[in-house]
Amino acid sequence: MRWLFALLISSSIAQAAGEKSGDFNYYVLALSWSPTWCALEGDARGSAQCADNANFGWVLHGLWPQYNKGWPSYCPTPERAASRAQTAEMADIMGTAGSAWHQWKKHGTCSGLSAARYFGTARTAYGQINRPEVFRKLDRAVGVPTQVIEEAFIKTNPTLAPDMITVTCKSTRIQEVRVCLSKDLTPVTCGSDVRRDCTLDDALLDPIR
Repeated sequence: MRWLFALLISSSIAQAAGEKSGDFNYYVLALSWSPTWCALEGDARGSAQCADNANFGWVLHGLWPQYNKGWPSYCPTPERAASRAQTAEMADIMGTAGSAWHQWKKHGTCSGLSAARYFGTARTAYGQINRPEVFRKLDRAVGVPTQVIEEAFIKTNPTLAPDMITVTCKSTRIQEVRVCLSKDLTPVTCGSDVRRDCTLDDALLDPIR
């Protein structure tokens, strides 16, 4: 029975090791509509991201290493963990330092980059995607087809094509816009598991606080 015990231990260690850091095909840049997250989760948590006059619209949810199908997460990495200063510096586009820390642990560790380079790459990716100003001008909640969100992003980002972007919903609300980018941050076609647009004709879009 010793061989069986050794096999089980070896299997457990292999599973715990996770995927290889830096081994992925492309990135998914996830932009969350902050008012949706606040309505569904943030308000209940008392998050500073949801305070009155916080003025968050499309925040950076994360920059996710992606396989052509599926994705790695919580990868072992020789890089140092992100520091409090590094995560705090990302709060201006990610809402909170806590969100930045979670993204580093789950996704940044799989990038093959140091925390500083990962956050720098994420900030660059976020900055090069234009967020349509029209959504910041809402003065009340409206129901919109998800296609309207996608078309607005494509119009303000001429390098994007419909198969490079997807819009997700959660609890009948617009949740995220996800853009697929190469490792050098050039827009690319999304994998089939990413291209799953929400099909609601009247998804709720809350105004910025």
